[in-house]
Amino acid sequence: MEDALWAGVRFVHVVSAMVWVGGQLTVSLVVLPLARRILDGERRSTVLTAIGRRFGRLTGAVFLPVQLGTGIALAWSVGVTWASLAVPGHGRVLVAKLLLFCGVMAAASLHGAANARGRARLARTMAVTSLVASVGVVLLATLLPRI
Repeated sequence: MEDALWAGVRFVHVVSAMVWVGGQLTVSLVVLPLARRILDGERRSTVLTAIGRRFGRLTGAVFLPVQLGTGIALAWSVGVTWASLAVPGHGRVLVAKLLLFCGVMAAASLHGAANARGRARLARTMAVTSLVASVGVVLLATLLPRI
């Protein structure tokens, strides 16, 4: 029964990450190119701003709390301690994943701030940085050895 509980926690963690990274990919690879091609400047700006705000609200209200809660629970369930984070293997890969995740969140926040201030070039750079780093977080997650 306990294994099923932790499998459920891991499932929620992974699905939440899939939705967030998948959302980034969908916006970047599907929505943006279509919006640029189909909508005029005013409409495009309105639609993309609304999408960005909605995605940002969902990130703060759902994604971040779910990732933090399930991530901490999963680390606790396998006995991760502060000391174990320095150990080669699981500890160091987890630290790299966490640091990259913090970078993703910082880049995503900077993207939103740059967009709000009309700094399109910085916003685009931060969006790409966040997306690429998110894929890196997923890669590191797949490298986490089972302990």
